[in-house]
Amino acid sequence: MQKLLNVEYAWLHGTHWMYYGVLVSFASVFLLGNGYSNSAIGVILAVANILAVIVQPLVADEADKSTVSHSIRITQIMTLVIAVGTSALLLFHGKTLLLSLLFVMLVGFFTSIQPLINSLAFSLENSKYHINFGLSRSLGSIAYSLICALVGKMGDAMGIETIPVTGTIALVLLFIGLAVINKHYLKACKQNGVNVNKLLEHNEQADEERISLKDFAKRNVPFLVMITGVAFLFYGNAVLNNFMIQIVEAVDGNEADMGGILGVMAALEVPTMVFFDRINKRFSCKTLLKISAIGFTLKIFLCYIAKSVFMLYAAQTIQLFAFALLLPAIVRFIDDSMERGEAVKGQAMFTSSTTVGAVIASFTGGWIMDISSPSMLLLVSTILSVLGTIIIFGVIDRIKKKG
Repeated sequence: MQKLLNVEYAWLHGTHWMYYGVLVSFASVFLLGNGYSNSAIGVILAVANILAVIVQPLVADEADKSTVSHSIRITQIMTLVIAVGTSALLLFHGKTLLLSLLFVMLVGFFTSIQPLINSLAFSLENSKYHINFGLSRSLGSIAYSLICALVGKMGDAMGIETIPVTGTIALVLLFIGLAVINKHYLKACKQNGVNVNKLLEHNEQADEERISLKDFAKRNVPFLVMITGVAFLFYGNAVLNNFMIQIVEAVDGNEADMGGILGVMAALEVPTMVFFDRINKRFSCKTLLKISAIGFTLKIFLCYIAKSVFMLYAAQTIQLFAFALLLPAIVRFIDDSMERGEAVKGQAMFTSSTTVGAVIASFTGGWIMDISSPSMLLLVSTILSVLGTIIIFGVIDRIKKKG
């Protein structure tokens, strides 16, 4: 049963990141195809991420108060709503206010699902089975890699309709995965003599230990400063995800090259994530987060100096020590650092910080490219990444483990 739960949890990451690759990474392709300018695309993605920043803590707070099954049901409802909206993208053939609003809703709501899926790894362990987060998340990278390469080729040949079609399929698979893992989680609890009603009682008793978002902020000031640094790192990450087609075209590449680069970037995350548990036994999460900050900065700098598609491909090798290391390290770090009742809020705050980075990148990215060039945008990203690295190095050692 432990192996089955791990496979199913990996399935959630796989389908989740498939959809992310389709909708977010190809957002510029879809919106450019419907007549939007770089600046307009930036505004849409920025507003979408602002929506996510608002929705994420609310969803996380609700999940903090509920059982695993209820948290899964919340995720299913959001997935179903997003699937309907994604299918509706096929009805649009040009720039309209309704399409802009729909895209804002899709990106904003979908981004809000991520902390629920991340924190589910630790909630599932109530069944007394270990969930390997790094290994499971690596399937997300593999799925992202494959879908980016596939959509890049199919979109080039068949048009932008490929994007909503493949996105809807990914969401259907995610919805099914959530239903299946909930069933097997309850079965695992029964097999191991875990009383789900007692867990509910435990949750109700833990209400006294749960704190408001305001109190959370007061108790975790060093953590909030640290994730401000993370937001700066993710400025560059969002630039690569949101505007890769413009960056690739600036060095004479095309949509297929973009899909290939994003695919390689994601594929290179896999080894680090698969072996993260072993790496973490030798190095603390604090050390790994420092290394990853350096990796983010080096990667965006190499993209800045790249003069060809090949050089952009080469820059992605740093992903082994950047995003691939940061994500499992910070998820584990939050679980180790936060008191009971704070876990999902901590995950949501981390996701919100990456979202804030994406908001700023989206607002400024399109504008910078319209008045200057993709190269200037990459230079700004490099400077902000250096600043984020300095902040993380300066504050992370002040964050103490719980207990």
